[in-house]
Amino acid sequence: MKPFERVCVGLCLLSPAFVWSQVENTPAAPAPAVAGAEIAGPESTSEPMLTPPPVSGQSFPISTTSEERSNYLRGGLAFTSAYTDNAVGAVAGHPVSDVSYSVAPFISLDETTPRLHVVSMYAPGFTFYQRESGLNEQDQNASINLQYRLSPHVTLSGRDGFQKSSNVFNQPDLASAGGVSGSTQEGNFSVIAPIADRLSNSGNVGIAAQFAVNEMVGASGTFTNLHYPNQAEVPGLFDSSSQAGSVFYALRASKLHYLGFSYQYQRLLSYPTAGQNETQTQAVFLFYTLYASSRLSFSAFGGPQYANVGPLFPVTGSTSLPASHSWNPAVGGSLSWQARRSSFAMSYSHVISSGGGLIGAVKMDSANAYFRQQLTRALSASVTGGYAQNDILGAANLAGENGHTVSGTASVQQQFHQHVDLTLGYTRLHQDYSAVAVLAATPNTNREFVSISYQFSRPLGR
Repeated sequence: MKPFERVCVGLCLLSPAFVWSQVENTPAAPAPAVAGAEIAGPESTSEPMLTPPPVSGQSFPISTTSEERSNYLRGGLAFTSAYTDNAVGAVAGHPVSDVSYSVAPFISLDETTPRLHVVSMYAPGFTFYQRESGLNEQDQNASINLQYRLSPHVTLSGRDGFQKSSNVFNQPDLASAGGVSGSTQEGNFSVIAPIADRLSNSGNVGIAAQFAVNEMVGASGTFTNLHYPNQAEVPGLFDSSSQAGSVFYALRASKLHYLGFSYQYQRLLSYPTAGQNETQTQAVFLFYTLYASSRLSFSAFGGPQYANVGPLFPVTGSTSLPASHSWNPAVGGSLSWQARRSSFAMSYSHVISSGGGLIGAVKMDSANAYFRQQLTRALSASVTGGYAQNDILGAANLAGENGHTVSGTASVQQQFHQHVDLTLGYTRLHQDYSAVAVLAATPNTNREFVSISYQFSRPLGR
């Protein structure tokens, strides 16, 4: 493990919790930097500053305000049955369908103290296939998020998530993460090999200091790792990793308006058999955030991004392509809204990112959205969707490996008892990577699922 990764991993492990800085009732928000300071003008405020989404490194909350709770221990067991119309790719020209059965116990902790908010989750899983028993699997899902107030003016935040699975659809939906972020540095996991052993890990650690009534500085580091234990299962895809660091300055121009700039460095790696492909980027972003209310925010960022692409090894035993460098525009925006019975988040970004399994770093256009509606006290519905276009950087003759991914899930959840829920859902996945063998074999997948879960919650310290 590289020294940079060791530092990031160590900081994330030392940080046992997280809370979203955008949430109104965050107990760990730093106190005003200048106690009793004179407020200059009607637009100034002595309230603690929030860390704007483009530089916070965190995902938006997905719960409605009526569902928000803290200081609870939760756990339970979920049983899911799913029908997949394209489980292993085409055989004799026709997709092979299958039915799977999954059992997933889970436990989560949400604890708040005057200085710390902890949200952690662990969920192993076991999946069995009716026809293709060779696909049977054992999953691991774990995450930990934190925000810790080091002093009245300095806040440390962090998150770390790990997943071991051979089916990306077997991620338990425990309302622990929405997957929508307004950050300028996000990992790329948009390239999906539906049935393949896969280990993924991503994390972020950051620190923010409010040194004046309306001014803040901060720094953060982000890492991702993607590993396929059995390379034969994913011809055309490769292991990858990334490390990124950034610093920022934010100015609260008024109670509603934040302005600032950030500098970002990235090191993006992929590991074909013939060698290691490395891309380094540097960027300067300007960003703006509008806090229309404590539950509604809009952010945008943009700036130049410089990429230095090293020699590129396309396939095993091949001659590397020459190194290259280029300037590229980077832009993005996000919106987050919470109401008593509704929550919504969406984001878009055009940036240079890790390849997510492709041969090298990519120019990525990514859009994600999430919507949840509490229809009645016991009935809710949610829709989530994503789009990503990945174009390999610095390799025009590998354009055939470029492609896009479109995915979406719709589900309804009915609570029959205080502890029993029934969920019905449908997932659609479409991919177009014609030169990547494993993706060309399974370009489209439809999955219908039904899940019954038992959940309990226990208040802490009461």
